[in-house]
Amino acid sequence: MRLVFFGSGHGKPEPARRCSSTLIEVGDARYFVDMGSQSIEGLIDRNMPPESIRAVFVTHMHGDHNNGLISFLDLCSWAYRETEPEIFLPGDTEGARAAIAAWLSCNGTKLRPFAFHHVEEGVVFDDGVLRVTAYRTAHIDFSYAYLLEAEGKRILFSGDLSHHPAEDFPYAALLSPLDLAIVESAHFAATEYIPILGESDCVRRLCFNHYSSRFLASVLEAKAILSEKFEVLLATDGMELQL
Repeated sequence: MRLVFFGSGHGKPEPARRCSSTLIEVGDARYFVDMGSQSIEGLIDRNMPPESIRAVFVTHMHGDHNNGLISFLDLCSWAYRETEPEIFLPGDTEGARAAIAAWLSCNGTKLRPFAFHHVEEGVVFDDGVLRVTAYRTAHIDFSYAYLLEAEGKRILFSGDLSHHPAEDFPYAALLSPLDLAIVESAHFAATEYIPILGESDCVRRLCFNHYSSRFLASVLEAKAILSEKFEVLLATDGMELQL
C-alpha cells in the first residue's frame, strides 16, 4: 500500500501547500481521502490514469476538503468517460450531487450518473481490496474520521476534529494496532494528541497532516515527545509513504 499526499495544507493557502487530498494506492486500485485541491491535475502529473480511481471519501463538506471533487467529476464526465468512481459524502449528499450537476451545467457539461453514497457510521465501503469504516466526529454537524484496511494494514485518517480532540478522537480505531495514524492540527495545538496517542500501545507510526503554520511550534513539540515512542512525520505536498 502506498500513500501520496497531493495536498497537506488546510483552509488558508500557504506557500507550496495545497488543500487536503491524499491518494491511497493498493496494487492497481487507487482511492482518495478528500479532494480539497485539484487532484485530477496531480494524477495527470504522475501519469496515473483517472480510470484507476475506484472511490473518493470526503471527511466533511468544507471546501478545503472537496473543492477539487468538482473539477475531477467535470473531467470524468467528458474527457475520462471510462472512470467510474464511487463518491462518499457526509451530510446532504443528494443536495451536493445536485449542486455539482448544476455547476457543471453552467459550462455545458452534463454530470454522468456517478454513484454517490451518503456516509454514516460503520463500514461504508469494501470492494475486496480496501475496506473503509467511518467514525462520526464533532467538527461540524456531519464530519467523519476514516479507518482504511488493506493488505493487512490499518490506517486512520482523523479528518478534522473539534476544538476538544480528547473528547472527539475516534478511540474505537485504537482497539487494534494502527500501522499509521494521520491526524490534523489546524484547529488546536498538536500537543493535545500527547495524552491521547502517547498512552496508546496501538500506534506504530504517526503523521501530522492538515496542520496550520500557527500551530507549527506545537507540531514540532509533539513530534519531539511522541518520537520517543514511535516514528512521527510531518506531511508535505508530494510526500509518499509505503506501508
